[in-house]
Amino acid sequence: MTTPDPRVFFASERTLLAWLRTGISIVGLGFIVARFGLFLRIAAAQSAGVTVRFDAVPSSVIGMIFVVTGAVVIAVATVQHGRFIATLPERDRPPQYSRFWALWLAGLVSFTSFMLAGYLALTLR
Repeated sequence: MTTPDPRVFFASERTLLAWLRTGISIVGLGFIVARFGLFLRIAAAQSAGVTVRFDAVPSSVIGMIFVVTGAVVIAVATVQHGRFIATLPERDRPPQYSRFWALWLAGLVSFTSFMLAGYLALTLR
């Protein structure tokens, strides 16, 4: 019988957190890109005596693509982590650990990111 090795579990947790951090960064970048077109439209409107026609739709679409990509990254990382943790024997997991909290919270972040993409789609002009 092999001795328990918690390093495998903790490496899996660090990997999930790294993918979550990456996904949240992609979502944030997408939101900034989506709203950058709105910023340019407002800046052009405030320019004295300058009439600039700027279409914010391309930046909104590109931003939505980034947000959806980030949400998918988080969702895939959550599923992969759940599958891997399920393969670990009970003795390799910390005694009071419940794998459902990490999966539930990561799933909530992914769902919220998809909701943000929906909001951006609804406000597309």
